[in-house]
Amino acid sequence: MSTGPTHAVMGLAAWGAVALFAGSRGIHVDPQTWLAGAALTSGAALLPDLDHPPATVSRSFGPVTRITSHGVNAFSVGIYNLTRLKGDPHRNGGHRTFTHTAVFAALAGTITTSLVLLNNPWVTGALLFFFAGLGVRGLLHEWDHAADTFVVVVLSVVVTWQCWQWVHTGTHRAQWFGVAVINGCLAHCVGDAVTEEGCPILWPVPIGRHLWYPIGLPKPMRYRTGGRVEMLFVGPLCTLLSIWLVALTLQQLHVFTWLDRIPLVPHFGVAVTSASH
Repeated sequence: MSTGPTHAVMGLAAWGAVALFAGSRGIHVDPQTWLAGAALTSGAALLPDLDHPPATVSRSFGPVTRITSHGVNAFSVGIYNLTRLKGDPHRNGGHRTFTHTAVFAALAGTITTSLVLLNNPWVTGALLFFFAGLGVRGLLHEWDHAADTFVVVVLSVVVTWQCWQWVHTGTHRAQWFGVAVINGCLAHCVGDAVTEEGCPILWPVPIGRHLWYPIGLPKPMRYRTGGRVEMLFVGPLCTLLSIWLVALTLQQLHVFTWLDRIPLVPHFGVAVTSASH
């Protein structure tokens, strides 16, 4: 897996790309919904690693997520061994199995949309708090895991409160929250696909003698999790890409007037003229 910060910024970059694509097709996302979705997608970009007890996400909320992680791990390895084909080896652990698939991403997004559609302020608040906490925890990857739970909770409450204000001052669209969670989960899978182990994102589509085929780049192009390639190149590149895409989106949504005056897209001086008939 990639580290928590890399996953979080990849999720945010992907969310910016989704919003830009939607805007180019005339699909409107109001600024408040987009900003709340940004918090959701950053957290959801860590969600698939809930199948791995040592992972960042599994330590985000202390004993609650640790216990949940062990349960998700057992459930995932059960699905894997129950459905694997001859080419898939037997496994004792569930990391990078069910939660690292497009099926899980779709399921997580559907559940998110369904919960928001309940229109219950406590349910929506808890949902925002959970994903905001994952996003905060991911960005605080290098902090002391035993001592920073309180800091994570406080920061998550602040982010959740701000998201709550955004949602209730703009058009509330539950489907966009579901899209944000799907986006984050898929961004996580893409991030894992470029590491050494690959990711079975296409399950349950059979590939040869495998049902859990680890999709990825050619092996010489993959990097080791937490290694120099990720820390010195992939992580910083994803961070810069995320900042650029977020800025482009905020400019498109006209959130900050001062941002509208910054040329974020290079202009090559190509004149476009219309032909006369």
